[in-house]
Parts: sequence; C-alpha cells; structure tokens
Amino acid sequence: MQTRKLGNSNLEVSALGLGCMRMSFGDKPTDKQEMIDFLHKSVERGITFFDTAEVYGPFTNEELVGEALEPFKGQVVIATKFGWKHGEKGPHPSVGVDSRPEQIKCVAEASLKRLRVEAIDLFYQHRPDPDVPIEDVAGAVKDLIRAGKVKHFGLSESNADQIRRAHAVQPVTALQSEYSIWWRAIEAEILPTCEELGIGLVPYSPLGRGYLTGKIDENTTYDSTDIRSRNPRFTPEAIKANRAVIDLLEKIAAEKGATPAQIALAWLLVQKPWIVPIPGSRKLTRLEENIGAASVELTADDRSEIEQAMSRIAVVGDRY
Repeated sequence: MQTRKLGNSNLEVSALGLGCMRMSFGDKPTDKQEMIDFLHKSVERGITFFDTAEVYGPFTNEELVGEALEPFKGQVVIATKFGWKHGEKGPHPSVGVDSRPEQIKCVAEASLKRLRVEAIDLFYQHRPDPDVPIEDVAGAVKDLIRAGKVKHFGLSESNADQIRRAHAVQPVTALQSEYSIWWRAIEAEILPTCEELGIGLVPYSPLGRGYLTGKIDENTTYDSTDIRSRNPRFTPEAIKANRAVIDLLEKIAAEKGATPAQIALAWLLVQKPWIVPIPGSRKLTRLEENIGAASVELTADDRSEIEQAMSRIAVVGDRY
C-alpha cells in the first residue's frame, strides 16, 4: 500500500483509509469478533488509517476500534471526533452540537480510554458549532496537543472561513468532508483553501454511500436502520436517474480492467496527492477491491473524459 502525507503535516498514512462507522452504527448489527478479525486483516493488507467517532454507537465503535487495534500501537493512525451534545444515551446528532472547550476536553479523556491509546492521533471537530467561536475550539485542541493527549487537529464539514480562523490558532492537519465524483461542492472554495494552507483532505462517502460501486439499482431496498432508507439520492427515481454516472464509471472500468468503485476512488486519489479517502467496508472482498484502486492509473485523457461526461450529467437528489 502506498502512503500519503496529510497536507504539510508529518502525518503519514496509507493512501486509502478505512471508515469504521458501519461496523457498529446506523445499519444492521455486526458480530464484534468478526469485525475485530476484519480490522486485523485490514492492517495486514497495509491499511494504517482508521476513522471512528464517539457518536458512532454511541461509544461502541471507538471501543471496537480500540480493542482491535491495540496490538498495532505505533503502527496505525486512529482518527476520532468530538462535537455532539450528550443526551441520556450519549451523543447523537439529533441532540445537537456541543464544542464548548470543557466538553472537548471531557470527550478527549473518554476517547483515550476507549481507544486504549496515550494520545489521539487526529481529533476532528465533527460538525461546526454556531454557538462556540472556532477560535475557542482550536484553542481547546491546542491545549490538548500541548498536554500530549492529542497529536493532530482536524475539522469536518467546515467552510473556508472556519478553516482559516481555526488554522490561525492551531494548524489544522486534515479536513474531513464528503467528496466524490458525484458530490463536488467543495471544489469551489474549500479545496483551494486546503491547498493554500497545507491541509490534507479526507473524503468520506467516496463511493457515494455505495451507489458508485454499481451494485445498486431501483429495486434495491434498505432496512429502516440504514441511513440510505431516508436519503433523497436513494429513492428508486433518483437511483434510476443517476444511472448515467454508473454507465460512465463502467465504461472506463472496462477499459482499465477495473471496477466502477476502483475508478471512483482512483479519480479521488488523482485529484491531489494530499487526499486520502476513507471508504467504509465490512467485507474483505470489498476492502481488497478498494485497495486495488491505488494501483489504477487514470491518464490526463481519462480525467478529461470524466470531466466532460460529468458536466453533462445532472445528479438527482440532495445528499441528505
């Protein structure tokens, strides 16, 4: 597995990371030991970058990742997140955001225990908090870095102004944001800001929540626990209307001896050398397919063909 550095930082990770959320959150239940074995196999195949959050579960995903990766201390990078209010059952987006400095520090202490580490490798603000100045958020993480409890500061779904203001207080190592061949809103302002400031980009949902694999059609159904069951892009009408995106990926995949998913990931990797996608996976076959994307070479002509084709496709459905 090739490695990449996130922006100007010294944080070096595998060119593809692994999103761990669905191993214990927002979908059908999984077997814990099966997921631990899967995480071990991911490390064996060269993955060194793992993404979790306190809200996933809540808490159970961090516990799973911490237990599974404890034998690989020093060999892997674990990113987690803060920023949600805690209700009766823990943090949840429906309860609201909370990035007060005292809350950030409490979350850090708890995450350290669940992840079984001495320092959090990368600590993201999960979502901006309109009630807390971003300078205060960055200052709280700066304190944690000085205390040796956090190594790197990250943001997620922040706008260009928030990124700049945070970075002025504590250098931001990485921005996590949705980015894929069919969701490119960050290209206008956010990508150039990251490039200017030397901040890495970690795209989540790089395969469009599975749609860009080409395995989903208008007859696909989702369990009520699956977030796609409520997603505007996964109505039968939207799935059918967006088929043109898959047709394009399948065409290029056939020419490259690859799969649509590999083309979608290869497209992201070729955008910038500091982009590290984190596709979620729970199956070894899917993981190995994703890893194969790092070996797919897209030429300038390939990229131009994709750009021209995508400019003629109107993607149907909001992302949330």
